[in-house]
Amino acid sequence: MATSLDYVEFLCEQLGSLWAVRSKKMFGEYMVYVNDKPILLVCDNTVFVKIIPELAPLMGGAARGLPYSGAKEHYILDIEDKDILRAAVEILEPVTPLPKGRKKK
Repeated sequence: MATSLDYVEFLCEQLGSLWAVRSKKMFGEYMVYVNDKPILLVCDNTVFVKIIPELAPLMGGAARGLPYSGAKEHYILDIEDKDILRAAVEILEPVTPLPKGRKKK
């Protein structure tokens, strides 16, 4: 099941007042960028974030899952809980690097 655009738009609305937020469709799923950094992966109407040490205090007890076959395990983020959603983005945004540009041939 692919992610619905309505779900991604709802997610972006939750964050849009605090950061520059955009989404990009990838293979029927979405990546949500915060301040041009890839922060949230949305697959099958579920939001995934990387498991990193900085998130452990906030997300240590959260559910985990695989966003797609062959992926590493991620935390599953409950976007209905605005406090956890915003706290997770506040942690991830400073530690997530900007994507490297593609080299032109």
